[in-house]
Amino acid sequence: MSLKILNFVILCTFVTVFEVKQNNWELLAMTYSTKEQLYKHCVSIIDFKLNTINSVFDSAQDSANNETKSTAGDKHDTARAMAHLESEKNAKQLIEINKLKKVLPYLKNHKNNCVIELGSIVKTNGANYYISISLGKLDIEGKDFYCISAVTPIGKLLIGKTTGDTILYNGNSITILELL
Repeated sequence: MSLKILNFVILCTFVTVFEVKQNNWELLAMTYSTKEQLYKHCVSIIDFKLNTINSVFDSAQDSANNETKSTAGDKHDTARAMAHLESEKNAKQLIEINKLKKVLPYLKNHKNNCVIELGSIVKTNGANYYISISLGKLDIEGKDFYCISAVTPIGKLLIGKTTGDTILYNGNSITILELL
């Protein structure tokens, strides 16, 4: 083989390898970007809910404190009971939000895996899922992703599956196309 042909073959091989690596890096960057954006959305929604419930809690406490100064008899007792019920409802919501917040570190530290687990992005023939916490549909870069918990009915079906597997959900056949 002549030196020119050998150099040409080496150059073509280098360019091909470079293009493959570049495409893999672009896919990795896109995956990281999408996953990071989904994670940040989850964090911001949980923080918003936490701040909202805390402000409602504070407001209810202030209201209850002001009601105790009243001496209107039955009206006073009814208002106090209602404030107490509202406080209990807020406390339950706060507990649920804190449970969701405890899941967030597991999402941040997720590494791409060949099996669906907490933190996986799952692309199917029907929809895109982020196995995280139940927050509904989020739009990331013009694509819809459903943030679902691993304990939801579809989450339970997806956990442990891999690319190419098919599940049956609500009478629909769903094929897993890609895991990120």
